Amino acid sequence: MSALILIVEDEAPQIEMLRYNLEREGFTVVVATNAKDALEAVPLHNPDLAIVDWMLPDQSGIEICRHIRADTETQRLPIIMLSARGEESDRVLGLDSGANDYVVKPYSPREMVTRVHALLHRTGPKNDEG
Repeated sequence: MSALILIVEDEAPQIEMLRYNLEREGFTVVVATNAKDALEAVPLHNPDLAIVDWMLPDQSGIEICRHIRADTETQRLPIIMLSARGEESDRVLGLDSGANDYVVKPYSPREMVTRVHALLHRTGPKNDEG
């Protein structure tokens, strides 16, 4: 079974680029366009990894990361923070909030897919039954 990736992004072009490249690699994709839907999608879909945009209409990706890390059921979910904010202080804040990786926009879709593979490899399978 392919890994399930949750994309939390509110910009349609970004969603489509991510979806296309991840599905082409064999991943299954679920999309949330705001924090509320994202926090509902995590327990509902039990994703293997989340790609979370920092700037969302209702709440920041930073807050989503903190919420996921505070919940014992979801605290081990691998998260890649996606942001146009590329300063060192922003990257540090993203990682300190619970993201496992931080990617600055604009980014290479090929690099993003490679980072997804690498993070999934480092964190191991979600379930032993596979």
